[in-house]
Amino acid sequence: MSFIPGNDSPILQILSLGMYVFFIIFIFYGQRIQMYVMVREVENSLHKLRIIKEEGRKTAIEAIKEIGKPTADPSARVDRYLEYFTIGPQSMDPAGIVHKLDHILDTRDERLKEDVRIMAPEAANNDVQINNLENTLEAAMALNYIYKVVRHYYIQGKKTLSLYVIMQLQMILPLVMKEAEAYASALKAFAYGQPIGDGVGPLIASKLMHGYEVRKVPKDCVVASVPFEGRNALVLKAEGPGGNVGKPGDAIEHVIEEQQGNIACLIMIDAGLKLEGELVGEVSEGIGAAIGGPGVDQFKIEAKLTKYKIRNYAVIVKEDVGDAVSPMRKEINDAVDKVIERVRDVVKERTKEGDTILIVGVGNSIGVGQ
Repeated sequence: MSFIPGNDSPILQILSLGMYVFFIIFIFYGQRIQMYVMVREVENSLHKLRIIKEEGRKTAIEAIKEIGKPTADPSARVDRYLEYFTIGPQSMDPAGIVHKLDHILDTRDERLKEDVRIMAPEAANNDVQINNLENTLEAAMALNYIYKVVRHYYIQGKKTLSLYVIMQLQMILPLVMKEAEAYASALKAFAYGQPIGDGVGPLIASKLMHGYEVRKVPKDCVVASVPFEGRNALVLKAEGPGGNVGKPGDAIEHVIEEQQGNIACLIMIDAGLKLEGELVGEVSEGIGAAIGGPGVDQFKIEAKLTKYKIRNYAVIVKEDVGDAVSPMRKEINDAVDKVIERVRDVVKERTKEGDTILIVGVGNSIGVGQ
């Protein structure tokens, strides 16, 4: 025999009253309760970001002390470096904006390298170490900026008690944390000159040009003339093994003008962003200038190709943001031979014997020599 309380049971009445009270509270305070839960989640992520940011700063300072042997503590100058900003060119009149942006980026690069030489006097005459330290500081700068932006919206949302500010921040935080963790893992790779995922293009170019005479071309790039499937392949990459992406736009322009436009095709090899569900190291081919960045190099390449009516093919190795700036994974390294086979197929199918072709490995040459 079981006991089932009736409608007039004290227990049922208390439960019913509790449900009514909860319902009323939820109507009037549900949004605020939801916001406090979200604020708590954002606080936890912000705390993790602060730790990652501080570790990045510490790694950069230790790398400068170890490699640059400064006479004074570089911490204050590193803190100044982490707060640097770049103002983009005025775009109200877009004519010539690419060249203005190019000048600003050159000025920024020169300024940052000068500061690194001041902070690391022992490495001042070693371009490889200067490039590696600059990349390390750039990663620490990115972490510092991510932390400050998240902190800004967190404080703003908390001050105004705006559910929508906190909600948007909470929704994008998993992606932000993923990017921050990627930069954190990149710091030591940059500090100690280890190849990263973004270096797959230069690694392929290095493998193709190995054993052949290499010469420098502007700016911060190298090129070698290599026999390839009965064609003359001009293989180009950023100068390594320091952390350097060079200026492929200027280098490609220079090589095409040297050949007076007599290039059968340009094949660009780069790391490409994969979609979720795709495997790291998958190889795809397509058409166009496979190069990231602010667009200056892409503009120069496309302008020169259009002038001489040169066909442009692209081969990419798929990876996510974390893979691109982290030490190179085995899957990415294993894709090198697959890419070379794809390039062979493109060359044999799209050009004829005796043609001159240009093959460019795009990306950061850190840890990748000539």
